[in-house]
Amino acid sequence: MNYENTIDWLFKQLPMFSRTGAAAYKPGLQTSLDLDTHFGHPHKKFKSIHVGGTNGKGSTSHMIASILQSQGYKTGLYTSPHLVDFRERIRVNGKMITEESVIDFVRRFRESNYEGHPSFFELTMMMAFDYFAAENVDYAVIEVGMGGRLDSTNIITPEISVITNISKDHTQFLGKTLKEIAAEKAGIIKAGVPAVIGEASGEVREVFEEKGSEEGTTVLFAEDMRPLQRCVSGQEGGFDCESPLCGSFFCELSGDYQKKNINTVLTVLYEMRRTGIDISDEAIKKGMSNVAGFTGLAGRWMKISDTPLTVCDTGHNEAGISYTMSQLGRTADRLGGEKHIIMGFVADKAIDTIIDLLPRDANYYLTQACIPRALPAEELKAKFKHHGIEAPSYPTPMDAVEAALRNACEKDVVYIGGSTFVVADYLAAKA
Repeated sequence: MNYENTIDWLFKQLPMFSRTGAAAYKPGLQTSLDLDTHFGHPHKKFKSIHVGGTNGKGSTSHMIASILQSQGYKTGLYTSPHLVDFRERIRVNGKMITEESVIDFVRRFRESNYEGHPSFFELTMMMAFDYFAAENVDYAVIEVGMGGRLDSTNIITPEISVITNISKDHTQFLGKTLKEIAAEKAGIIKAGVPAVIGEASGEVREVFEEKGSEEGTTVLFAEDMRPLQRCVSGQEGGFDCESPLCGSFFCELSGDYQKKNINTVLTVLYEMRRTGIDISDEAIKKGMSNVAGFTGLAGRWMKISDTPLTVCDTGHNEAGISYTMSQLGRTADRLGGEKHIIMGFVADKAIDTIIDLLPRDANYYLTQACIPRALPAEELKAKFKHHGIEAPSYPTPMDAVEAALRNACEKDVVYIGGSTFVVADYLAAKA
């Protein structure tokens, strides 16, 4: 098979949650353990950092990987979903897995005597572990797919476990309350492995404290540590920061929510140093200043153009949308223009709750991504109307963006989001 045939087989033959939803969800570790045995336990051939949470785990993973890479460690990075190219999920020192390696892994799997039926996520995760082992990485930063306790990635025993925050998302699988969701996320905390928690309060914090006590391990709360003493927006985006850990540094990532992620990452770095992992001040500064350049991060308050200011963001649940809408409002006020918002969602999100979080003084352009899970644009239009917002619908994200740009003035702001897959479709069409 060539690369196109291989990718087509992966997408069509294996159930893929990001495209089809619940039908592809396979909680439990047995298939991952079986695959791990089948491929010779590749995850035992490198050290890892495990990153879970509801929001920010992708950005946090990329920042940690960028800093490890800047220190000189050969660094693997496994994240999901991808935006444009499947190979974005698996990187070594920022470079995507080669097409030949994807073909080779799938060929070996299909020609083997393996009798199980893995999901898309289970098999691509094993592809990542196999590739990292073959590449002899020093460290791999592994992002949790969903939840934690029963997530496929939870077969690893990392150097540090990281949980960014807890908010309501995937409630049909992880629980209806924050406490229930926290208990699932806390499942990546393991005996003897220090854990860093980005944000937690009340009963959510108690869940992590109890899990840490149960496992006999250290749990650090970034909000208590407060290693980020100063974090102000830079003139050209990003943040000018100050930390007792490394002094002054610049983080190139934009989006107000990144302040919390930076604080979490600095706490992780503190724990790395405490446990003997060599991380210099210079590596922190270099890694933070060029995260996208080192690791290929995209879609986080990502500026597309200046006139009018056009940004896209993959925030897609209540907490993520709240952050981005707050920043969008401040940005529009600063520029003195109107807000033009392109929105689309997958059907299994709490869309009515999210609509209530959206500003009423904005122009909306409703659309849908080209995946089976997407809520049809006409249905979304009806939901918006039910909430008192009249908005036109468009068949594709690019159609919606083009309509917004036709209507926008130079001082306006155009925002593309609601779903990772709306952003992905737009970036793919724009490429």
